[in-house]
Amino acid sequence: MPRTVITFGTFDVFHVGHLRVIERAASLGDRLVVGVSADALNLRKKGREPVFSESERLEIVAALRMVDEVFVEESLELKREYLERYAADVLVMGDDWRGKFDEFGDICEVVYLPRTPAISTTALIEKISSTG
Repeated sequence: MPRTVITFGTFDVFHVGHLRVIERAASLGDRLVVGVSADALNLRKKGREPVFSESERLEIVAALRMVDEVFVEESLELKREYLERYAADVLVMGDDWRGKFDEFGDICEVVYLPRTPAISTTALIEKISSTG
């Protein structure tokens, strides 16, 4: 049976760190589903609106050859529902979330991947803002 992997993120100001986590997630299964944080969720979670709109971020992530399906993640509280809806065998998250999603180990494997060193969307936004 094919293994479905699911991951989540804002994917704002798309950079090589985003690409690497998506590539590594894809390598763990046969089908990759990506939840892209809604603009409203990003505002609640990070206290700022994304640079790129929800629809633009969905389009960028969907264009990646290793991504099979994208959807809007409306709420962190709906993770279990998303995992069940997409029949996820593996949940992949960055290690900055380590331990926060272990409760889903009852329905799928939970994998935390290390972040790409020295790459951060927030740092990129700050750098761009300070130079312009």
